[in-house]
Amino acid sequence: MEDRATARLIDLSHTITEGMVTYKGLPGPHICDFLSREDSAANYDGGETFQIGRIDMVANTGTYVDVPSHRFADGKDLSEVGIEAFAELPAIIVRQPWESALGVDVGAFDGLDVRGHAVLVATGWDRHWGSDAYYHDHSFITGAAAEYLVAQSAALVGIDSHNIDDTRVRTRPVHTALLGAGILICEHMTNLGALPDSGFRFSAAPPKVKGMGTFPVRAYAVLG
Repeated sequence: MEDRATARLIDLSHTITEGMVTYKGLPGPHICDFLSREDSAANYDGGETFQIGRIDMVANTGTYVDVPSHRFADGKDLSEVGIEAFAELPAIIVRQPWESALGVDVGAFDGLDVRGHAVLVATGWDRHWGSDAYYHDHSFITGAAAEYLVAQSAALVGIDSHNIDDTRVRTRPVHTALLGAGILICEHMTNLGALPDSGFRFSAAPPKVKGMGTFPVRAYAVLG
């Protein structure tokens, strides 16, 4: 096991808070006590208290992963995708600031060895998180780039933006291409600017839930 003293952990996830909006039109989470500390006190004689929390939310909340069943009725769900698909992936960063172009096309990946890697696209769009600007005219990956990543056998593709597809149109070619090939997607990432271009490992593991194709994750990188 890698010595924790020589490794550095970088958190790449947004914090989930009461009522926050991740995707317009979807409800924000409601976070509350199922059992409060005050109410729990009656259950114990030694002065102990416990809190049992409850959260009601849609799966597309915060930083989350998509697996094939998010797009395809017969695709694998969260419980059917092996843990190796989510954890300890060799990873690279592709940088294209949103100010230069919103669409990240094939040329951004040219010459990179993406086979078996998590390919994380850093656009800087996460600076708009929490503002109305976050939901409109955001960075995305083009359909041609998605087809290239499929052909090059990427393992996972992430982006620090509102959606990996261009939401100004009513098609989702990137979700279709990547999930159709079994390549996982991680959206609404943050802090990718803190990572080097390569030489780190990436993890973003969701709960093992039957019948769901999307769920929030604690995405992070390990720099060693």
